[in-house]
Amino acid sequence: MRDVLDELVKRYDAGEKVGLATVVATFSSAPRSPGAAMMVTETDEVFGSVSGGCVEGAVYDLGQTVIQDGRPVLQRYGVSDDDAFAVGLTCGGILDVYVESVSQESFPEFGELADAIRHEQAVALATIVEHPDADRIGQRLVVWPDRVIGDLGSARVNDAVADDARGMLATGRTGTMHYGPEGQRRGEGMAVFVASFEPPPRMLVFGAIDFASAMARLGSYLGYRVTVCDARPVFATKSRFPEADEVIVDWPHRYLSAEAEAGRVDARTVVAVLTHDPKFDVPVLQVALRLNLGYVGAMGSRRTHEDRLDRLREAGMTEAELSTLSSPIGLDLGARTPEETAVSIAAEIISLRWGGRGDRLMTTAGPIHPEIH
Repeated sequence: MRDVLDELVKRYDAGEKVGLATVVATFSSAPRSPGAAMMVTETDEVFGSVSGGCVEGAVYDLGQTVIQDGRPVLQRYGVSDDDAFAVGLTCGGILDVYVESVSQESFPEFGELADAIRHEQAVALATIVEHPDADRIGQRLVVWPDRVIGDLGSARVNDAVADDARGMLATGRTGTMHYGPEGQRRGEGMAVFVASFEPPPRMLVFGAIDFASAMARLGSYLGYRVTVCDARPVFATKSRFPEADEVIVDWPHRYLSAEAEAGRVDARTVVAVLTHDPKFDVPVLQVALRLNLGYVGAMGSRRTHEDRLDRLREAGMTEAELSTLSSPIGLDLGARTPEETAVSIAAEIISLRWGGRGDRLMTTAGPIHPEIH
């Protein structure tokens, strides 16, 4: 839903009815992940995508039907279907797409949900997408860490789904859960799709240099909330880093320590230390390498890297702590410019996040997305 949220809010506030298609499950080499969304309007406009173009035509037709009759539909597209090639999903993957009508009448809780997402509050939307009783399909529960609104049909179902949705929200996971028709945890028959809308992950870029500017642009494009931090006020200015969400003038180690103490960094946070100056690098890396972060990388030549490691060892860092440092930073792409270097760093972050090897796909065999098996 986040893909089309702004346009969806606009149409909802105007009192329009739209068809919203959401990927709720994928199998094999599916082109989009669960949570990817596409919106169809009554005036034949389309926003977003559920398959990168493979089945959009078929989903558009289904969206128009749902707008007219108001009945939600769970549809599977893939090579196991007789008409897989007819709808265009020739990549070998399978998509389960849930299509529903969204309006002020059908989804009265949407305003609070959208407001929470826009204000970067942790919130999850749980929707029954499959049930023996067709009238239960489409019932929703909006779940915050401390409260819920909506109803899935019974207190038992609400309690079970709310507990599980909070667990998924805490880890940023989106996916489908299965229960018995009345919320039995070991039962079958009811499928509930949980879309987690946790705040965007953070990217902390230390060192207000030209490479940092390119990194801020790419980090923002990838969906990170980007902070550029440097102790030198003449360099750390908003005008030099317009794509950054915030520019901080402070010593990097002091800023990172304060953010960690305040609970504003987590296992999704990535840190790029780009100053290659030991008076900045060593103190901030001492802090970063002792936190549970998603990625810590430091720029510099191999000679700089070895000198940096020696300084960190002298400062008391263990080999286990040093082993988590990505340095020299980035993948070997032959990058030269700041922009190319930013791509190299981003590629390493993505590779470590999903377990990729960084090989050329043309030289490998097997599934392109093995993690979804």
